[in-house]
Amino acid sequence: MWEALIAVTALAAMEIVLGIDNIVFIAIVSARLPKEQRPNARRVGLLAALVMRILLLFTISWVMQAKEPFFYWSSIFGDWEFFEHHEELAGVSVKDLILFFGGLFLIWKSVFEIHEKLEHDPHGEEGPKKAPATFSGVILQVMALDMIFSLDSVITAVGMVKDTVTIGSTEISGIWLMVTAVLISVAVMIAFANPISEFVERHPTLKMLALSFLILIGVMLVAEGAGTHFNKGYIYFAMAFALLVEFLNMRVRIKGRKPAKSEPEEESPVQPAEGS
Repeated sequence: MWEALIAVTALAAMEIVLGIDNIVFIAIVSARLPKEQRPNARRVGLLAALVMRILLLFTISWVMQAKEPFFYWSSIFGDWEFFEHHEELAGVSVKDLILFFGGLFLIWKSVFEIHEKLEHDPHGEEGPKKAPATFSGVILQVMALDMIFSLDSVITAVGMVKDTVTIGSTEISGIWLMVTAVLISVAVMIAFANPISEFVERHPTLKMLALSFLILIGVMLVAEGAGTHFNKGYIYFAMAFALLVEFLNMRVRIKGRKPAKSEPEEESPVQPAEGS
């Protein structure tokens, strides 16, 4: 019982942390919709993400096979000595392709949004209207990116959970623990998606920082797809530190906008009249 509870808690926490990227992306793309459609787009996007992750869990055999190379560069370049010393670059798998092209898409999308921000809204004022976005288009973008974000988290989750877990006298499949963790994490993300998105929208500099984070994540995905592995802990630490600095800057700006309290003028003492 305790083993299952600890596993679900750890998995849910991991899914929430890895899902922050998804919430930021949803906040960015949903901002192109009319204001009244944004909350629904965020909810539907996260529910679509839930379906995507559960489908990946139930096609776990395919997910694990996606790591196996289906193409080797040696078939083109022959027995090149470079690949003997860099075995991780010798083959190309489905996972590599998904991460590589998904990272390129994320970089393109983030750079496009930054260009829109600089071109049309340089001083935080409302400029020319952006190209209209459709509700279905936003959801499709969210689903496509979520598959990329989910792939690594699902593979990690499979490595963390045993095939079967005993609760009392009953053995259950580890997949159901993972499904439970995904349900909990998506429920938490739905609860916080609107406040986070609205907060990002209210602060243009924070939105620019979020887009920069997405570019960083896109570069990391491209590198992972090309066979170069990063320690994600360093990247998340750098992002957290940059976010802390931005919060301090926001605090300074808010204090700077507050009007200074004027001190009351001191009344000059009344001089006694001469001859009194």
